[in-house]
Amino acid sequence: MRRPTGEDTLRKSRIEAAWKGQAECAGCTIRDLALFADLQEDDFDLIHLPIDELEFGAGSTLYNAGDEGRALFTVRSGLVKLVQYLPDGGQRIVRLLRRGDTAGLEVLVGEAYEHSAVVLRPALVCRLPREVVKRLSVETPRLHTQLMKRWHAQVRQADEWLTGLSTGSARSRVARLFLHLAEVEPACTPEPEVELFSREDLGAMLGVTTETASRVVADFKRSGLVTEVRSNRFRCHTEPLREAAGE
Repeated sequence: MRRPTGEDTLRKSRIEAAWKGQAECAGCTIRDLALFADLQEDDFDLIHLPIDELEFGAGSTLYNAGDEGRALFTVRSGLVKLVQYLPDGGQRIVRLLRRGDTAGLEVLVGEAYEHSAVVLRPALVCRLPREVVKRLSVETPRLHTQLMKRWHAQVRQADEWLTGLSTGSARSRVARLFLHLAEVEPACTPEPEVELFSREDLGAMLGVTTETASRVVADFKRSGLVTEVRSNRFRCHTEPLREAAGE
């Protein structure tokens, strides 16, 4: 498995041993969202391999498609895209992972990683050794239940992505993406602000050309569906966006 390297990736060694890792997991600030949400104190006694906390910069790779799967990843903060590379050299972004999501579940059934996991926004993740999760899933029914919930959530997210962001006109797809991002970054306002990605990433998410993505975003700004508050950051006007999404 490719390990994070380079200036844009900083490995944090806060969790250097299993016992310290257990303490960190038990007190994790997103434990209610994470894979170990339902574990009890005795369950952590079953963890005998370190759980690493890693910090990745934008553009870093957690793992590549086809790599041997040795670990799962829980996203504690930031945003990660799952990328599928096409035979013609193009790519499709098949899902976005946010706070509390788990990447790499396929390794639990002996599969290689199905996608490349690339950081869109600086991310803090926990790397969970496959052996730890497999053992807990056998010995702790609470984790087994969580794993089943994760599998179901991923299937549901894939269905929503396919139907919401890969069907309909380019205009409706872009509108749905803005609304989706507004849910990813909730705000106490009816007009949340979201950070958009590069136009290349937009095209890869929505299955449209880069030029089409750029043209639709420009049209949304002219039509008042979104307001650019600073470079590539937009205030979403949800009602007109919902109308556009339902075309």
